Amino acid sequence: MADEISRMAAKILIETKALLFRPEDPFVFTSGRISPVYVDCRRLISFPRARAALMTMAVQRLSAEVGLEAFDVIAGGETAGIPFAAWLAERYSLPMVYVRKKPKGFGRNAQIEGTFEDGDRFLLVEDLATDGGSKLRFAEAIREAGGEVSHAFVVFLYGIFPQAIAELEAKGLKLHALCTWWDALAAVEEAGYLPAEGVAEVRAFLNDPDGWSAARGGKDAG
Repeated sequence: MADEISRMAAKILIETKALLFRPEDPFVFTSGRISPVYVDCRRLISFPRARAALMTMAVQRLSAEVGLEAFDVIAGGETAGIPFAAWLAERYSLPMVYVRKKPKGFGRNAQIEGTFEDGDRFLLVEDLATDGGSKLRFAEAIREAGGEVSHAFVVFLYGIFPQAIAELEAKGLKLHALCTWWDALAAVEEAGYLPAEGVAEVRAFLNDPDGWSAARGGKDAG
């Protein structure tokens, strides 16, 4: 069962339309996957009260799960993670950097913008996580530059690809999130946002995203 933070975060994301449910007219992604749900946490930059509440919850969750003095630097992943890292750095009163997807290719050829010391403990921040691949690439860049990173934070975790979490932990990266699609579905069902058949369709997708997509002519994750 979702905890209070997860429930509140899911409600905020639904209210700001960062999470959308459309089982009757599914979304088609560039990958070819078909989905009854869609997430766009970038919308939160336009909702100052919502994002402030979410960042308060983020500090509460991270403090409980890791500790208040666990980090020296907050790092945002290019590009969606940058504003969230800035807001969290402000809350923690810590320096912020951001990590490019690849070195910029000229000048200092930097992949990390900002300053830090060797051995500094980083919190890696992005907006959301699906399979976790980008988190590992950003973490590798931080480690190659002399930083230490054992924790990553996202506002939203899909929560339907458990193997991704296991792969991150195997590489020494613990993922923390405010809520998942399961939390969002519970909030939608509680509020009566979708009819029962719509809830059933979304639940079927969450239980078997590849099968749900393939049954409607979409491609699987591979």
